[in-house]
Amino acid sequence: MYHNQGQTDEILNRFRFRDRDIADTIVNRLSASDLDLVFMHVCGTHQDTLVRYGIDTLLQGCSVEIRQGPGCPVCVTTPMEIVEGIRLAREGITVASFGDMVRVPSPDGSLLDARSDGHDVRIVYSVADAVRAAKVSGRDVVFMAVGFETTAPGTAIEILNGPPENFSILNCHRYVPPAVYALLRMGEIRLDGLIEPGHVSTVIGVRPYEPITRAFDLPQVVAGFEPLDLLMAVYMLVKQVERGEARVENEYVRSVRYEGNLKALGLLDRVFRPEDREWRGFGMIPNSGMALRKEFKAYDARERYDHLLEGLEAESDDEARGCRCGEVLRGVMYPRECPLFARACRPDNPIGPCMVSAEGSCNIEFTHRNIRLS
Repeated sequence: MYHNQGQTDEILNRFRFRDRDIADTIVNRLSASDLDLVFMHVCGTHQDTLVRYGIDTLLQGCSVEIRQGPGCPVCVTTPMEIVEGIRLAREGITVASFGDMVRVPSPDGSLLDARSDGHDVRIVYSVADAVRAAKVSGRDVVFMAVGFETTAPGTAIEILNGPPENFSILNCHRYVPPAVYALLRMGEIRLDGLIEPGHVSTVIGVRPYEPITRAFDLPQVVAGFEPLDLLMAVYMLVKQVERGEARVENEYVRSVRYEGNLKALGLLDRVFRPEDREWRGFGMIPNSGMALRKEFKAYDARERYDHLLEGLEAESDDEARGCRCGEVLRGVMYPRECPLFARACRPDNPIGPCMVSAEGSCNIEFTHRNIRLS
């Protein structure tokens, strides 16, 4: 197969970042430490790397434990937000979102259930697809805008480009740093360091994590997604702890700049402002939601269809009975500790979003551990 130079460089880089000898060297150095440490990452892709390549198993002999935090945007979307989307679909409005989002259960079913009932729910790969659907169909189209600072700039671009009047967004975008603050303030588990998300950090940079370190005296490392990225992040955190330091380091220097992506940050600032928002498993987190600025309220589905969304019950934010996804998202519980895991809750019959999303800890655990059904 022919590869151009860019493809060849990418293949070589991937090989380098998966080199077993280098991994063994790092693990051997970690094994020399006599510290018993608990770290947390805030990224679903980090969880996939951790489990897919057996890094968590390698680290067991190093007295290092890594727990997953609220790094799955689909997982932290609340049941109430899903119910809002379902209500709009049932009222004859076209609702578009990503494939994993439409499968997440709620007290009112899922968006996919609504489609099975004959309502117009469409799976799209980007907000641009939803805008095109509005232009082509002429129907009212609502895009369920899910994601962190990584995907929100795409939504901002479409809003700034002036989409058709029949397009709006059910805004579920969130900021990551406030959730990290909230988790640390809860203090449910002891943490010795944080591995911050590479994707989000390519947008926001390193700077937003520095106040967290100052507030909690906690080491942090921004990391990429290859196996050696994650191992190096662990090594860098361990060295900080050994030296009695607490600062923010950037392992992912090939993609993340200290100041972030200024163009993307500018887009977010032009279109959104912070507001308090509920997170699954956390409750209300101050200034963690991205609200459309007043000049773009015409594209806010909650404003446009407030008469259709009236009367939604507060209990819509309750978890499904027995689902422990909220605790998994806070790092309090591992997937296998949930009584529903691999029994009632499986990828083909998910009870909660952590089993639906490819970035969900339960889905990753089930998929890569070759779990046998009970």
